[in-house]
Amino acid sequence: MPAWFTPDRETWLFRVNPALKFATFVSLLLITLFTRNLSFVSWLAVLFGILLYGFSGFPIRKLALLSVPLIISFASSAFTMMLFGKGETVLWQWGIFKISEESIHHGLLLGTKSLTFGLVGFTFLLTVQPVLFFYAMMQQFRLPSKYAYSFIASIRLLPVVVEEIQVRSNALKVRGITFSHGPRGWSERIQAYAVPLFAQSIRRAQRIGIAMEAKQYQMGAARTYFYPTSYSRMDAVFIGVVTVSVAGVVMLAFGLK
Repeated sequence: MPAWFTPDRETWLFRVNPALKFATFVSLLLITLFTRNLSFVSWLAVLFGILLYGFSGFPIRKLALLSVPLIISFASSAFTMMLFGKGETVLWQWGIFKISEESIHHGLLLGTKSLTFGLVGFTFLLTVQPVLFFYAMMQQFRLPSKYAYSFIASIRLLPVVVEEIQVRSNALKVRGITFSHGPRGWSERIQAYAVPLFAQSIRRAQRIGIAMEAKQYQMGAARTYFYPTSYSRMDAVFIGVVTVSVAGVVMLAFGLK
């Protein structure tokens, strides 16, 4: 599974400081959230689509699979608002369903915002290493180490949990244990997997907590880092590209109004 999320090539987005990239994308998301200009949000979606599909370093096949939930989110948000939104200029109505010019506008706006959020999220997740991101948050944004290392430990435990599920599944097969079909079978699977997995998780969490306490992660003293992060020229390039792109989006959006 980790190999599936490994890019074919590392583009310039990978060399941007993760903390700076996170702050920039969050700022753009807040702008998207509070704007009501459909043209502006649409051009922002185009901008992030170019970043995702052109500079993420992943092949089109993988990006196409990741685009499926984005399309579903856009369609569900837009059509729900169109069918149940309020408006005075009614175009079609049948029972509780009512489509108006206002609901179409609001539906497209909501759907485009959902699409933009998804594009931003995938662009960030696919062009950053989680461990380096939390190291950058500690060094550039002074995130307390006890929180950052907790997240790092959680992320690194995910492959262990997957491996434990596979081991548990193989052990049940070796013992010849079979499950019923339908909802009853799901209930039997939950009982067979839940207790041992929860027990292992509790023991592992306790060991990690004791180890972090022993290394004094609860203290506020300055620490050294195995992965030092800093700002570079690529960060200036990133800020410049984003600034110019957003300025172009503003000119296109309000120029076409």
